[in-house]
Amino acid sequence: MPARDRTPRTDRTGATRRQFLFGGAVAGVGAVAAIGIDAAVRGGGTAEAGASTPLNGTATVPFHGAHQAGIDTDAQAHAVFVALDLAPEVDREGLRRLLRILSDDAARMTQGEPALADSEPELAVTPARLTVTFGFGPGLVARAGGAVPSWLAPLPAFTIDRLRPDFGDGDLLVQVAADDQVTVAHAVRMLLKDARSFTSVRWTQRGFRRAHGSERPGTTMRNLFGQVDGTSNPLPGTTEFDRVVWAEEGWLAGGTGAVVRRIHMDLDAWDRLDRPGRDQSVGRFQSTGAPLTGTAEFDEPDFAATTAIGFPVIPEFSHLRRARSENEGEKIFRRGYNYDDAPGAGAISDAGLIFVSFQADVERQFVPIQRRLDELDLLNEWTTPIGSAVFAIPPGCAPGGYIGETLLG
Repeated sequence: MPARDRTPRTDRTGATRRQFLFGGAVAGVGAVAAIGIDAAVRGGGTAEAGASTPLNGTATVPFHGAHQAGIDTDAQAHAVFVALDLAPEVDREGLRRLLRILSDDAARMTQGEPALADSEPELAVTPARLTVTFGFGPGLVARAGGAVPSWLAPLPAFTIDRLRPDFGDGDLLVQVAADDQVTVAHAVRMLLKDARSFTSVRWTQRGFRRAHGSERPGTTMRNLFGQVDGTSNPLPGTTEFDRVVWAEEGWLAGGTGAVVRRIHMDLDAWDRLDRPGRDQSVGRFQSTGAPLTGTAEFDEPDFAATTAIGFPVIPEFSHLRRARSENEGEKIFRRGYNYDDAPGAGAISDAGLIFVSFQADVERQFVPIQRRLDELDLLNEWTTPIGSAVFAIPPGCAPGGYIGETLLG
């Protein structure tokens, strides 16, 4: 698979941008004014004392390349996931215009430049490793006239699910992530403003991890149960990662499949469980993340090990054992985020996990794992999936191109 193209984008004139928008206007601002703002922000800034000091907020992640960013990128501190529904009148040509516009917005903002017609361009100059990743639901692929992968559909019904329609499905997924929450909020607003003539918002989910710089790079995320989450992930840049994540055929070659599950976590009930009970439920020591048969997080679990009276050291009902398979084809790459929303009356918390996994084939890789967890996983006592959606993540694009051009041509 070719390496991501890290050539800086040089075509910033935006001359053709006006052709993509209905009526030639840019989000309610005249095109001439929009171009003027863009030029002023890019070239008219004044240096201030200490401006030459490198800041974490200036870090950028390339937008263009063989794969979309935001998948193998080291996970940022903040993320927003937005699912959009297409307006009934949006046809194949409308999709092409929409995705050209959004790709141009993302290409600019991820490099610290404002999108055209940005009325708050000052907020765009701190990219903070901003990435924007787009995913297609089955409805969008069908409207584009493309071949819908067999796995691009709602997941099978699981007995543990209590799904809410306000956290499910969607035609277009927009995943926006960065190490700065202001950057994320601004990027989301710009993208939604430019998409509003084509789409309506179906759902929005906001997630977080540890603040950038608060832990050593490579530290496994902890969820709000205090447990490490994602220890067994394949390592980006390896042959295993490429096999697990990247699709190889058709318009999706170089892309992947995404599962987005919203999992409510009953923190109040979890509080009443003692530490040994927590360790047994997960199959790992909460303190270190090590499997119950090991001493360090990345030790390989020994599922054959037994106690002095013959019971498995790692219980059959533990999350670790149920999530593992001897089938090498049943692997996924997890890139989830915590959420903590305002609780309802009388509740202490409304918290959980925005579970996001990437895999080349959802049906072959993710579904068997979830079936085992559905059948027997003690963590189900404290977790409830309340949202579920599946998207195809198309490959990246070259400078001058747009996300989705392998589908739309």
